[in-house]
Amino acid sequence: MAIQGVMDTLKNTNLQEIGVSFSLADLMRDIKIEGDNIYIKLFSPSEKYHNYLKDKAETVLKSIGAKTVQIEFTSEPPKQKQPPQPPPQQNPFESRKRIPKIKKVLAVASGKGGVGKSTVAVNLAAALKKKGYEVGYLDADMYGPSGPTMLGAKDKQVVATPDNKLIPPEVHGIKIMSIGLLLPSEDTPVIWRGPVLFKALSQFLFDINWGEELDFLIIDLPPGTGDVQITLGQTVEVDGAIIVTTPQDVALIDVKKGIQMFNEVQIPVLGIVENMSYFVCPDTGRKYEIFGKSKTENIAKQYNTQLLGRVPIEPKVSEFSDLGIPIVLAKEDTESAKSFMEIADRIIKKITEQ
Repeated sequence: MAIQGVMDTLKNTNLQEIGVSFSLADLMRDIKIEGDNIYIKLFSPSEKYHNYLKDKAETVLKSIGAKTVQIEFTSEPPKQKQPPQPPPQQNPFESRKRIPKIKKVLAVASGKGGVGKSTVAVNLAAALKKKGYEVGYLDADMYGPSGPTMLGAKDKQVVATPDNKLIPPEVHGIKIMSIGLLLPSEDTPVIWRGPVLFKALSQFLFDINWGEELDFLIIDLPPGTGDVQITLGQTVEVDGAIIVTTPQDVALIDVKKGIQMFNEVQIPVLGIVENMSYFVCPDTGRKYEIFGKSKTENIAKQYNTQLLGRVPIEPKVSEFSDLGIPIVLAKEDTESAKSFMEIADRIIKKITEQ
């Protein structure tokens, strides 16, 4: 006998006489067919239905040609099939590693370009060095490396060890690594697609021999909230991020994006640095808020972080940057230099409180 014909017969045999809307097929737990002989196992919670179900099954099955019908009953309900469980999601941040010989890693970022992020990064590195810490500066802005110019390292050479580790040069007591040090000239553009960029970034993070242990590594990130920031968040344990902005509303909009991005990649935001906060007239010493009244502190409070400090616009900052000397080392009596030193103090305090 064909199994399909038997199943169709059982499905069409209702049990309304005992007050249920099931069919015999709904109660079936097992079936075997050998020629004209049929064995079925039926679910029945009570013996009082056994005779009825047995007679019903024998009648309908013999009506389609079965010679013998053997019926067995079980009171065990059918096992509920468990829905397939999705594989456990891997936390993308579980594989993050610490950079060897680095005590604290700080990322300096900005939501947009043109706010003086690299100026803040190199002066923060110089301020920490001036306070007696061992400091490294890593220029992760692969497409626009400005660290070598600002630190006066354009002519410095990177040495490779036999095990393919890179030894960074040292300027102003700060160890520096930048793609700008590896290019034939500062006019050479970096034209890389994502995979090549990530490979270079990974080498910069883990294949640099920094020598003696560093107290701080400052990572100067490219502007925006793109792949480099996400890759950094997923591969390296970063102790804190500093976001650089200017007082303009258009820059502050990107600050919000930057804070949310760092929150998503689980990097604590230490605070915001407001660069070009005001202009100090060199003749009178008077301050002018040329970009309007600052709203940065309100944004910091709104996003549960703090304003680490305001850095003024002073011509000497760019003058000495072009000469390769951070302002905190060149003119420590300037407003900018004092601001950077105070910002460094606040960052040190935040790091030690974590």
